Amino acid sequence: MEQSIEVDIDAAPERVWEVMSDVERWPEWAETVTTVTRLDDDSALGLGSRARVEQPKLPPTEYVVTEFDPGRSFTWVATGPGVRTTARHTVEPRGEAGTRVRLSVEQAGPLGKVMGRLFFKGLTDRYLAAEAAGLKARSEQAR
Repeated sequence: MEQSIEVDIDAAPERVWEVMSDVERWPEWAETVTTVTRLDDDSALGLGSRARVEQPKLPPTEYVVTEFDPGRSFTWVATGPGVRTTARHTVEPRGEAGTRVRLSVEQAGPLGKVMGRLFFKGLTDRYLAAEAAGLKARSEQAR
């Protein structure tokens, strides 16, 4: 089961990517994220990067970046007994100075499908909306 949201942001794609890919700073603009701790070196996010994400109402989760297109997108995946969570983050140019972002979360596996549909659908929708709004606000701020 996949859930997603798109948001148009009045900022250059480079700015949006800068905010979105700096995952350790997400708690500053995403009320749905308490802590993000990188589990590897302090270099920029990239293929194979690992991070522990803590969010209200969810267990702490370790994600691994499985797809990475610098300046454009990254996908990270968390696995647990019977569940695989895939979160995709995509930045696309829109017009002369704008950006469209797509955030999506997919729950797979025997438990993931059931838990995603029955228990976490509303929570995931709220979290995606809050994260999109926070990313928009932070990206549109003057530096």
